[in-house]
Amino acid sequence: STIGSSISLLGIILFLYIIWESMMTQRQVIFPIQLNSSIEWYQNTPPAEHSYSELPMLTN
Repeated sequence: STIGSSISLLGIILFLYIIWESMMTQRQVIFPIQLNSSIEWYQNTPPAEHSYSELPMLTN
């Protein structure tokens, strides 16, 4: 059990270091994804049983 707790502690320390390092460096986002333009955001939740009579076309 000592080895398991040591591995868990090491994982927590590594996790906290990764969080801290990511906040300190302020790197630029490589893949900015605009999720609010996807069709899921335009649909009511939960969607109706037969929402579309044909496949919708999403345009910008």
